[in-house]
Amino acid sequence: MRALHDVPAPAKLNLFLHVTGRRADGYHLLQSAFALIDWCDTLHFERRADGALTREDLGCALPPDDLVLRAARALQQASGCRDGAHIGIHKRIPAQAGLGGGSSDAASTLLALNRLWSLNLTLGQLARIGLQLGADVPFFLHGSHGWVEGIGEQVRPLALPATRFLVVKPPQGLETAAIFGAPGLKRDAEPATIAGFAANPHGFGRNDLQPVAERLCPQVAQALDLLAQQGLVGRMTGSGSAVFAQVPETAADVAGVQAPQDWQVRLCSSLEAHPLGGWAEGSD
Repeated sequence: MRALHDVPAPAKLNLFLHVTGRRADGYHLLQSAFALIDWCDTLHFERRADGALTREDLGCALPPDDLVLRAARALQQASGCRDGAHIGIHKRIPAQAGLGGGSSDAASTLLALNRLWSLNLTLGQLARIGLQLGADVPFFLHGSHGWVEGIGEQVRPLALPATRFLVVKPPQGLETAAIFGAPGLKRDAEPATIAGFAANPHGFGRNDLQPVAERLCPQVAQALDLLAQQGLVGRMTGSGSAVFAQVPETAADVAGVQAPQDWQVRLCSSLEAHPLGGWAEGSD
């Protein structure tokens, strides 16, 4: 196999996000329901025999050493593989949005190079590599919507109804570290249950990061107001700054959102499963 083209990396929404504690090492303990949506980056991989890792930005320019290159390098080191790759990225998912774009790119890179390099690493092995890259990476490797706990390493498949979402991303982004480092962050949420969530999946809980995010980035509150003007109940995803709301199937048109010109407004649908589901075998 010499190349893999048009490899998707979908975004996610946090339908709720509770912070239940903090470990001694500073990592926060979370509970969340992650929903995969059809807002995707696209990656292209060509095998290199010289072991080099190179990247080509097919859309907006990315940082010199982004999560894609870090994921490829981590996989090389963990497997001892001497192959390299040239990776093209068409970036569509906005950064600093809470949509998981960088983590999703890293997960798709691990899955694609595991196949391109014929490594045959298991899903569990890839997830351990992925967790070192970012807390959301294991979720994107597991192939479905997920109930996520711990620092992101505990992922259970989650059944969700097909849903449309209106997502609004203001131009200002948010640094995840600034959110989790804020002294006013609520860190003592009561543990939730899947059964409690399943009884009301689109109205359950809250995002514990949202109050801090609104203080750091007033555009988050403005984005929520835009959704409220459409009669929609919005919530921030992840550490922001994007917000979203469920759109009823009876809504024929959502083009009435009057967002400023440099804001992104997108109607998304939930995915049945991750498009790369099954690209890695088993758990160990």
